[in-house]
Amino acid sequence: MATDRRVARVAETIKREVGAMLMRDIKDDRVGTGMTSVTAVEVSRDLEHAQIFVSIYGTEEARAETMAGLTAATGFVRRELAHRLNLRRAPVVVFREDRSIEEGSRVLSLIQQLSQDRPAQESPSDE
Repeated sequence: MATDRRVARVAETIKREVGAMLMRDIKDDRVGTGMTSVTAVEVSRDLEHAQIFVSIYGTEEARAETMAGLTAATGFVRRELAHRLNLRRAPVVVFREDRSIEEGSRVLSLIQQLSQDRPAQESPSDE
């Protein structure tokens, strides 16, 4: 088992390397349909599994196409990670869509709407 510090370091390295692969190395046209970025990586303590969370900007159709392209590219990503990282075994890669940014935007707009709809509060009088 790897230490927590090593797991975090490997996760950060995978995040950086997969981000670079998204920009330069993955040639699948489906991955280029939306703006895609790696938001987080979770690596198991034994370093054998990595969940890569990606944020995809675009329509639902573009998101679905991008996820299909990323799923198809998992073998390539794993091979590249094996070459770029100094690990005994490259982790099994799984891509997950991260919608937290979209959800955060939605919550902020709801809060803003509520604050605009609320009547102005009177300030307490100084006595």
